[in-house]
Amino acid sequence: MRVDSAKRLTERALAAIAIALAVSGPFIFNEYWVGFILTQTFLLGIAAASLIFLSAYGGMVSLAQVALYGIAGFALGNMVTTEGKGLILGWNPWLSIVLAILITTLVGFVFGAISSRSAGIYFLMITLTYSVIANYFFGQVTVVSGFSGISGIDLRAPSFVGAEAEDPTRLYYVALVVAVLVYALLRFVRRTPFGLALQGVRDEPVRMASLGFSVPLHRTLAFTLAAFVASLAGILYVWWNGQIDPATIGLQGTIDLLIIAVLGGLGRLEGAWIGAFFFIVINNYVRDVELPLVGGSFNTIIGLVFLAIVVLSPDGLSGLWDRAWGLIRRGGAGPDRPAVATGTAGPA
Repeated sequence: MRVDSAKRLTERALAAIAIALAVSGPFIFNEYWVGFILTQTFLLGIAAASLIFLSAYGGMVSLAQVALYGIAGFALGNMVTTEGKGLILGWNPWLSIVLAILITTLVGFVFGAISSRSAGIYFLMITLTYSVIANYFFGQVTVVSGFSGISGIDLRAPSFVGAEAEDPTRLYYVALVVAVLVYALLRFVRRTPFGLALQGVRDEPVRMASLGFSVPLHRTLAFTLAAFVASLAGILYVWWNGQIDPATIGLQGTIDLLIIAVLGGLGRLEGAWIGAFFFIVINNYVRDVELPLVGGSFNTIIGLVFLAIVVLSPDGLSGLWDRAWGLIRRGGAGPDRPAVATGTAGPA
């Protein structure tokens, strides 16, 4: 119990330090880190959090999250832009944001309802199909994708966000606040009756069904919530990048998000942002490193890092933390346990 209490206190202290560093980020880091590394970490972490939520609490590994945040980005781009490619509707930015979130959430509900009776590799393949369909749809239906993409979306962002190129600090704080709210929301949902039932569906779907719980309904609602979270990442992405094109939601983007989730750890929500940070740093600073025999290919380097983490810690980087505390717990309680087990020790 002492070890568990110490772990909780340490995690809270580290969380407070992380939040303090994030809030003071623009005063500590240079403009490149604020506008590119950290802002991208927040928004990709939100997308990865939607994937980890489904995996950790629903037992569903989804490959459709990139497609979902792409749908939100394309919907917003078509509704807010006043010139260029796409539908060019020129609607109010706030109305467009709400509609983009609603559209993506509704699509997520449909996706979840279709795949809710599947599990394991079958669920994985169905969600991969969603991703491929979305990529081909926006690649072929140029009326809503502009073929080469929709640009200038950041110029029509709400005034408190502004164009990312003009003042990256504002979008940085918006992404930070959204990331914190998403984390708090998913942690809260985990403790609700719905969240507890979802975890029961994850572990014992047959037993939960025999108790009267609707397994497909719980999975569908969980997928819908994950789609809502992914839509927030899509909106932040188009504000940050300024444009979106079909390649954004291609197979490479789907694989990248899965790598981020696995690097951070599919068992803890914190792993979403840990994995996003390490992935982006590796992408920017290790890409040109020349390794003996294999060279400096980014895919090779990230593949080796991915392999090392999977072998050393199947639960990702966040799993190393739990494993370290597990060793401390066993080391601190080890000497007394054999005596109690063999009956040679007196009463405590």
